[in-house]
Amino acid sequence: MRCPACGAGLRAGDAAGCLGLFHELSVATLSDRDATFPHQLAVDAYAAQHAGSAPKPLTTAFALIGLYLVCERGFTGREAQRAHMFLGRRRQEWPRFRPPADVGPITVADVLAAGEGGRQAALRRWAAAAWAAWRDQHQTVVELVRERFDSRGGHRGV
Repeated sequence: MRCPACGAGLRAGDAAGCLGLFHELSVATLSDRDATFPHQLAVDAYAAQHAGSAPKPLTTAFALIGLYLVCERGFTGREAQRAHMFLGRRRQEWPRFRPPADVGPITVADVLAAGEGGRQAALRRWAAAAWAAWRDQHQTVVELVRERFDSRGGHRGV
């Protein structure tokens, strides 16, 4: 069985589906004491790949902003998290993004399969693949970051 949103291979009898895999990965990434906070990459990649079921435009917008900041501007997961907090301080409308037909070849299942030793590299590959899948929206995300983050004093160490 496969996740209808991202195509991840699911375990037979796992009622939680892909979300269950994400929770399993979250246990590992949240217990990792890496100061760069790699868990944020998992949050943003998962949200970007499951945007079709996102109840709020904010979820997808923040996922794409986080992926852009990490993949294109070299932010760490911690810096992307701080950017999300900076952006969340103001109540504002967020655009609704239409998910791509193909959300990328790497999924949460692949990151879990990489094991502890390969998790960091797998997280980076997953984030990059999820960001690449949204290539048609890149310019919109860049403009959104310029308008709502850069022009309002946002920076890497917010």
